[in-house]
Amino acid sequence: MLQKVEIYRELLDTARAAFENSYAPYSHFRVGAALLTKEGKIFPGCNVEIVSYEGSICAERVALATAVSQGYREFEAVAVVCEQAAEIWPCGVCRQYLAEFGIELIVAVPTADGAIKTLSLKELLPHFFPPTALLGGK
Repeated sequence: MLQKVEIYRELLDTARAAFENSYAPYSHFRVGAALLTKEGKIFPGCNVEIVSYEGSICAERVALATAVSQGYREFEAVAVVCEQAAEIWPCGVCRQYLAEFGIELIVAVPTADGAIKTLSLKELLPHFFPPTALLGGK
């Protein structure tokens, strides 16, 4: 288990570094994420907001889009951090986005006391819309 904790700490450190690049001039809610592939590669991401909020993109989706654009499709874990709160979990859109690539993904967040809390994406999104729904159950 110690190895998993070390991996989650590395992911959280990468996510903290990523939120330094966040572009959040309106909300001032800077978020960083780090996505771990099955191969052990880590992709950081930060949120990028624009004046039209619906056009903004969350840190988790930036990390995922970067990984996918480089050919990765299988993921182990994602870490999420922000300045304003501990235990910041992916939003609903990000949860569904991540679920596209595997509902067993582990989500790691820091707690207020410096510990790490983890939940599977399935725990965070128990009744997700599966990709098989559009493929006739295949």
